[in-house]
Amino acid sequence: MTAITDGQNETGDRWDDGLIARRAGEPPEAGGGAGAATEEEAGGGAGAAAEGAGGGLDGSHQAGDDHLPIGGTYGGPLRDRLNALRELLGLSQTRLDGKTLAEAGRVLDEAAARQRLSSRHTVVAIAGATGSGKSTLFNALAGVRIAETGLRRPTTSAPIACTWSEGAAGLLDRLAIPGRLRRKPLAGGDGDEQLHGLVLVDLPDHDSAVVRHREQVDRVLELVDAVIWVVDPEKYADAALHERYLRPLAGHAEITFVVLNQIDRLPGEAADQVLDDLRRLLDEDGMALGEHGDPGATVLAVSALTGEGVGELREMVGVFVRARSAAARRLSADVDAAAAKLRPVYVADGRTGLDERAREDFSARLAEAIGATAAGEAAEREWRRNAGRACGTPWLRLWRWYERKRMPGAASAEPPAPTEEEPTARQRVEQAVRTVAEEAARGLPAPWAQAVREAAARGADGLAEALDELAAREAAETRGRPLRPAWWPAAVLAQASMTLLQIFGGLWLVGQIVGVLEPGLIPPVLVMLGGIVGGPLVEWACAAATKGPAQRYGQDAQRRLHEAAAGCGRAKVLDPVAAELMRYREVREQYAAVSGSAKPGPGAVPGRARTRIG
Repeated sequence: MTAITDGQNETGDRWDDGLIARRAGEPPEAGGGAGAATEEEAGGGAGAAAEGAGGGLDGSHQAGDDHLPIGGTYGGPLRDRLNALRELLGLSQTRLDGKTLAEAGRVLDEAAARQRLSSRHTVVAIAGATGSGKSTLFNALAGVRIAETGLRRPTTSAPIACTWSEGAAGLLDRLAIPGRLRRKPLAGGDGDEQLHGLVLVDLPDHDSAVVRHREQVDRVLELVDAVIWVVDPEKYADAALHERYLRPLAGHAEITFVVLNQIDRLPGEAADQVLDDLRRLLDEDGMALGEHGDPGATVLAVSALTGEGVGELREMVGVFVRARSAAARRLSADVDAAAAKLRPVYVADGRTGLDERAREDFSARLAEAIGATAAGEAAEREWRRNAGRACGTPWLRLWRWYERKRMPGAASAEPPAPTEEEPTARQRVEQAVRTVAEEAARGLPAPWAQAVREAAARGADGLAEALDELAAREAAETRGRPLRPAWWPAAVLAQASMTLLQIFGGLWLVGQIVGVLEPGLIPPVLVMLGGIVGGPLVEWACAAATKGPAQRYGQDAQRRLHEAAAGCGRAKVLDPVAAELMRYREVREQYAAVSGSAKPGPGAVPGRARTRIG
């Protein structure tokens, strides 16, 4: 096919390279020249996913392509994963340091940058070691000597680009390739349908002695859509290649070509043996091989010098470019790699969270710290003491009053329940908080476990004082409640009746003695004995009757204090801890979406390895 040069089409007409659009009504065949539009102005876009730059998959130009926006949109699972990654970073900003999130942030930035550029082009880099023949292969694919070849090393000192169609200027600017290093293929030009849409970049040697060359290789490899690794029979097993590039990029197998060059130097079946050994090494690197129709890296043998296998490589690259999925596949692999690096800070070991047992244990510890059990026992004793005062015989109450007056230091009937010392109570509260925090943080990744502990520690500030206020308020409310059941007035009346019987029988007997009443010893004695025996019986019956209510009253006081302590602990500690655990569950769900552990929907990139959450 005749090359089109000097800004002319096949009819000899000349147009201005600065025009944004070609002249209306121009035949498709005339629109295939190198000067069809400037690289900066050529269009692309979401609508170009099915139509190529200046043509569809068959290379024919469509009339509306020039007016399409340059960028495209990511669809299907990839868009969902990018949105989830963006949400994940937003939720993690205050929990994880910037260094941990740097790679994921870079992936989002590169995704946005690539989306704004031509979706009708595929950028493929040719990388290799010194003397592997990558520049020779680059020239063979271009059909013209573009890259310098020879014995002088390093031969390639800067990335050189060759574009088969217009509209790739933005992509080349992103790669920082200057205009003087941008070339066109000699054979075919824009009309070369097989490689239409390809942007081929020849990189410096990845093992160059010049540090700047290696830095350029690393920089460009992070931006291109696909890579052709060129190896030779002498350096195909080089540890620098496998350990620094192929093994870390094993997840990018679908956008990787591994070409064994210089097979013309291998006699007989040696080429097949070296190729098999190369496949073995790639398998050890974890790179899936696209054999038998399976997705993965493409491995083949060529001789750039003699042309053997170059046609097959050209055909494979052409099919790959026309599919226009390399950018999405590269980005999906980048997201996989970022998700794998983030896995330790998002994936927990086993079940996480607080179960009901841990919550109840925390509440019980707080209740114990403020003396809920002792308060309940004191309330029970107070109930029984009041019962004894109301239902006891007057003579017994007088005797007890006399004993209290006679014995110094016994002004109170019973000393109050001992109050736990403040330092001990505070230590118990702090221990309860530490215990529940460790229980909640168990199994969580380190950053989220630390966030849970910090939330619990913030809640512990002022918790002891709040519990003291609750205890004091509950004690005041308890003292304000009536400490007797409804039947107590009847018991008091019965005890008063027994006392009156004793007094009446005694007066009756005295009246007989002094002669005021008729003699009769038995009736007054019986009345007195009835009162004397009946009083203790009433007191004993009341004591037996108050045992159950007193116990329930004490338990009720203990329960109220326990619930108050539990409510205070829940508001100050458990709820903040639960909020952190909920935040972790949110980021865990987002991470699951980022890593692709959810079932892939329609449009998913086939063969993509998914990182599952344990």
